[in-house]
Amino acid sequence: MNTILLSISFDFDFLPLFVVASIAWLVPMLLNLFKLKKIPAVIVEIILGYFVGTYFLGSPDQESYHILEFLALSGFIFLMFLSGLEIDVDQIIASFPRKKLTVSRFLKNPLLVGLTSFLITLMLSYIGALSLSSFTTINSHWYFALIMVTTSVGIILPVLKNRGEISSRFGQMMIIAAAIADILSIILFTFTAFILKHGFKLKILLIVALFVAFYIFYEIGKQFFKFPLFKKLSFQLSHAASQISVRGTMLLILIFVVLSQYIGEEVILLGAFLSGLLLSNFLHKERSLLMIKLDGMGFGFFIPIFFIMVGAKFEPDAFKEFDQSLIFFLIFLLITLFTVKVIPSFLWVRLFGIRKAISGGFLMSSRLSLIIAAAAIGLDLGVISPGLNASFVLMAVLTCFLSPLIYNQLNPPDILEGEKTVIIGGSSTSVLLARRLHIHEKAAIIIEMNESRCKDIRSKGLSVIRGDGLNLDIYDKIKLKPENYVVVDTASDERNIKICELLRKEIGHERIISRAGHLSLDRAMKKLEVETVDAVKVIATTIENLIIRPTTYHTLVESFENFSVEEIQVRSNAIDGLQVKEIPFHKDAILMMVKRANESYIPHGETYFRIGDTVHVFGTDSALENAKEVLRGKP
Repeated sequence: MNTILLSISFDFDFLPLFVVASIAWLVPMLLNLFKLKKIPAVIVEIILGYFVGTYFLGSPDQESYHILEFLALSGFIFLMFLSGLEIDVDQIIASFPRKKLTVSRFLKNPLLVGLTSFLITLMLSYIGALSLSSFTTINSHWYFALIMVTTSVGIILPVLKNRGEISSRFGQMMIIAAAIADILSIILFTFTAFILKHGFKLKILLIVALFVAFYIFYEIGKQFFKFPLFKKLSFQLSHAASQISVRGTMLLILIFVVLSQYIGEEVILLGAFLSGLLLSNFLHKERSLLMIKLDGMGFGFFIPIFFIMVGAKFEPDAFKEFDQSLIFFLIFLLITLFTVKVIPSFLWVRLFGIRKAISGGFLMSSRLSLIIAAAAIGLDLGVISPGLNASFVLMAVLTCFLSPLIYNQLNPPDILEGEKTVIIGGSSTSVLLARRLHIHEKAAIIIEMNESRCKDIRSKGLSVIRGDGLNLDIYDKIKLKPENYVVVDTASDERNIKICELLRKEIGHERIISRAGHLSLDRAMKKLEVETVDAVKVIATTIENLIIRPTTYHTLVESFENFSVEEIQVRSNAIDGLQVKEIPFHKDAILMMVKRANESYIPHGETYFRIGDTVHVFGTDSALENAKEVLRGKP
């Protein structure tokens, strides 16, 4: 008797999924190819999704369409999970006031300002909802106001990161305000949607039970991560076929999603968000390998399908309900969406000035997943009409595009201030160096004489100034400071020497690096006390590595975006005299070498650290940040 262990039907139409996957792959490629990186990919995905839905995906009754809807819902759940994961709970807790409040302390506290900003936004949104009801029928002004309160951490974070403002005081104010808006919006949405659907019943306490479950899992997790056996198994099974950390994360998401489903469909949004918030407590702000894998799963597959399907379900015919008032309604809605965020931003004027504060308000006006989700839930509940739902989808596209644009116009980045690396000469090596420094979130500015070359470098999204490295005025223009590194790499060895000589003798600058290709050039640079890189030796070493240790070389080169080496000096008194085995380093950090005075050695568990030691650490960005905090002490 034959037993069929697994029965798989191949009678399934994969064409719709192929079309959607093709768009997801093609959009970022085209944006990069046509140098349109400033346009968020999700905008193009929604627009192309509309055309695909109209001409390629077929009837919504088809099985393949239902599968796409399931994948889109999975993408939405993943997006809410990652939104929770982006929030640094430790940072919010650290902002709790611990001293007697004064006006000055209040305005400097990101948590209190964020809460106040949210309340002002909520009040203004309700007034805006009442005003907009003169254009069309709004069944629930409160729910409509909640939709307008939303913001998008997913848009704000990349903008601040690209400008190197995440760690700045202004950046932290923005991030915490956006995080608070996200958390409170989702909570208010959930309770409001539940009451609209079921009425005010005792069943609403089940939502509170979800928060109780969050706390229970948090306490269990804290104890669980302390077990040596769990740590050992997690490390052994985190890679290769097991990928236990990814499986555990998916299990965590589904636990909260399933619990939410038992309470009500409208609670799934909160459940997915809380699962991300819970994991964020254990990962803290670290950029671990798990985060890289989760980003790959979410933004690599599920989340693009969600946005493409949003476009596929967009119905322009729904606008017919507005009759002649459509244009006025959309214009007034867009103005209101900006106004309710810009007015509260005046709380930041005292700290950052009016121009920067208002620019922050415009950036906070960006809305994406939450506004789309809230409108869709409102449509299902009957409190949002199809026309209003379509309007909010359109507003999500417009605010995602306009908010970062207005922010950069009102608050242009000043790369000349602060820490930066100056690269003289716009060679391909210089461009690659600037890109790699940008990956490590370090500012770099290129000085190039040729106008067409400047345009080409600028088109790559890099900072470049047209100028001559032999002209003293250019160094005043770029505000060169003693702590700035200057890399001299023009096409001429003679010119390189002259520029280095000018920097050393005329300006007295010390941090200079240049290229040395032959003995006489190397001697000339050493006389000027310029650090040199011997291109011949570097090439020879590279070829040697390709021959002797090819796998190691390729692994290091191909993964430099995720891993790097950092030299960290021990400054913390708490570390002085401790052994390596006594210090809790990040699991994604490897101690490669310790340099003490003129001696270098490989560290092991018994190695002692001393103040002034230089430790070479290899690992992910978050692991290196963690190592800096441990070895230098928290600032």
